[in-house]
Amino acid sequence: MFPIPQNKKRGPERRLAEIYECLAEAERKTLLDFAEFLAERAGAQAPEVAQQPLEIPRPEEENVVAAMKRLRETYPMIDHSKLLHECSGLMAEHMMQGRPAPEVIDELERLFQKHYEKQTSLDNI
Repeated sequence: MFPIPQNKKRGPERRLAEIYECLAEAERKTLLDFAEFLAERAGAQAPEVAQQPLEIPRPEEENVVAAMKRLRETYPMIDHSKLLHECSGLMAEHMMQGRPAPEVIDELERLFQKHYEKQTSLDNI
């Protein structure tokens, strides 16, 4: 069992997320499978996620953080945790090295599109 500091009360959602983060990939899958089993047994319906990118237009003036939020909403079917490293690198280039926001946003859009196409091709195998 994972210890919880007594002086810090946390909600069950946050606690579950903490446990999830401590697990290896195989155990994470087992935890998700079990949670889906419990939800199904309780009659809960998983929210339907769009399988095609949503059409959310790019504003003329957009900062990098807003672009990442827009792209997460545009591609809800992608596991965004798999993009974290690459997105963080692009954000660092913008913040630390002064790379212009429009260039970074263009690259973020290509990155999300590439991951969507990769996922779609894997789904069709």
